[in-house]
Amino acid sequence: MPEVAQDLSIGQVAERTGLSVHTLRFYEREGILANPVRRGPGGRRFYNEDDVEWLRLCVILRASGMPLPAIRQYTDLVRQGSGTEKERLALLRRHQEHVIAQIDKLTRCLDLITFKVGVYEDHLEQGPADQMCGASSLPENAEHD
Repeated sequence: MPEVAQDLSIGQVAERTGLSVHTLRFYEREGILANPVRRGPGGRRFYNEDDVEWLRLCVILRASGMPLPAIRQYTDLVRQGSGTEKERLALLRRHQEHVIAQIDKLTRCLDLITFKVGVYEDHLEQGPADQMCGASSLPENAEHD
């Protein structure tokens, strides 16, 4: 038997996606939702499982640093339907490259922090030294931003 789509309130969607009610309304105004929000009596918003899944995707895209205009552009392409796959792929590939660059930079940062943790652990094991400055004990490959 096919599953009947359940209407979800804005509060339920907020709880399930981790977004605030304010953010859900903002996303609606900004054109971030793939489907128009349905309204019930008195103007109450109603969502369904597809809306929740779309919002989960948007949460991941935002968490990965995709700007709202790019998410809006992706949303517009999805709304246009078949025939926009090349544009969607290009947009996602650009973002993928951005995320890979972010990960690389964060990995270098983590390497430096890990090195410094080791310096301080060694220092504490060996007893006090004259100076525990930051820059003088950086590894050779440390980058400064």
